[in-house]
Amino acid sequence: MELKLWQVDAFSERSLSGNPAAVVPLSSWLDESLMQRIANENNLAETAFFVRRGKGRYDLRWFTPASEVDLCGHATLASAWLIFSELEPGLDSIAFETRSGTLTVTRNGNDQLAMRLPADAVSPLDDPALAGAIGKALHTAAPEALFTGRYLMAVWPDAATVRNLSGPGRIADVLKDAGFWGLIVTAPGDKGTGDDGYDFVSRFFAPAKSVPEDPVTGSAHCMLTPYWAARLRRKTLKARQVSPRGGDLLCTDDDGAIVLSGPCALYMRGTILL
Repeated sequence: MELKLWQVDAFSERSLSGNPAAVVPLSSWLDESLMQRIANENNLAETAFFVRRGKGRYDLRWFTPASEVDLCGHATLASAWLIFSELEPGLDSIAFETRSGTLTVTRNGNDQLAMRLPADAVSPLDDPALAGAIGKALHTAAPEALFTGRYLMAVWPDAATVRNLSGPGRIADVLKDAGFWGLIVTAPGDKGTGDDGYDFVSRFFAPAKSVPEDPVTGSAHCMLTPYWAARLRRKTLKARQVSPRGGDLLCTDDDGAIVLSGPCALYMRGTILL
């Protein structure tokens, strides 16, 4: 068996930046265990598989190297880029049927794609002990606030702290004890230290899913966007995920949904031999 594979860097105008996703179009679904093995072999944060159901309509699933997940923004954007660019270039809009409902992606001009995702409820969490454990695991001061939603979210007062975190450290054990598998860390953009023009910055850690640090995380912005939109009293925000690779997102809070806009860049075309 041979399968075609594209590797696309999402939320970046050039390859070797943003967040890489493997995208594998299928004529029909493979056995789930085989898709998981392919994702493990690819060893990227996400491998997306999709099956065409009609013009502009696709079923879409996402796998980390360890498991299938309910939502992945960057691999959705990468899948849409492939369809728009090479598989159905006449389309202006795509609807993906997923575990998180119908996700739509549209062309947004200037090589930008706009992806509509469900917003996550953001609830404050008063747990000083957990805040202290997070700070210790990340080798920094405790965050000033914690919030829960799809993931655990920790907020610091300055971008420099988030940018200079030494990495996930012992965060896997902290998250496991707290009942979460993903941690968002975030702070306001800091014009004085290189983030001029960004409303907020973030990073994302998911070691339990074999993703020690994700370069650019669309699903995390389902929490980040409504939080920062309410805090800054603005509907549209410019964000930077300050991982080592980094990536830019334009985020819009839109009445229970969010719209993430960004470019994609092709890194590789290949063939899987099974």
